[in-house]
Amino acid sequence: MNEPSPRLLPETLSDYAPWPVARPHTARELARLLALLEGCGFRGGSVALGHGRDAASKDAAAAFADAWQRSGGQLAAVADWPEDAASWLRQARRLTRPEPDAWVVAAGAAGWVQMSRRLRHSTDWDPRRTFGFASAGDSRVVTAAGPGVLDGMRGATADGRLWTIRRGWVVESDAG
Repeated sequence: MNEPSPRLLPETLSDYAPWPVARPHTARELARLLALLEGCGFRGGSVALGHGRDAASKDAAAAFADAWQRSGGQLAAVADWPEDAASWLRQARRLTRPEPDAWVVAAGAAGWVQMSRRLRHSTDWDPRRTFGFASAGDSRVVTAAGPGVLDGMRGATADGRLWTIRRGWVVESDAG
């Protein structure tokens, strides 16, 4: 028997609308994201970088890739995805097959909901080793993705604070 697709139907996604678009990243956000990865022991490690296809997500991903490689880190894979697709399975496999030390996400909320569900239900992806820009830390993402899909994911806000997903909540703090 085939497993049902983790894809959310458009009418289900519309329950959480209006979905925010990915915002341009800030210098403070990027610096905090890099510091967070270092603080979690990933400095110089391999990172799989995933991003949406909108301009803000592509720019954030390019800025991260440049800064990560300049600091001695390696990119295990780079994959992008559309906001809407039939399944996102090909992109999910591209992100997880190199078995990176960590994942970094720059994406709009609606696309990240779908991609995270595909990653969680179809691969060995671990949200506790996943870090994101501010746009990925929206509370609607956590709710729409479903229970446990994103628990443990962390990231940086636009003003350089931290966010963590714990038991279905996005918790922001200055610590860490």
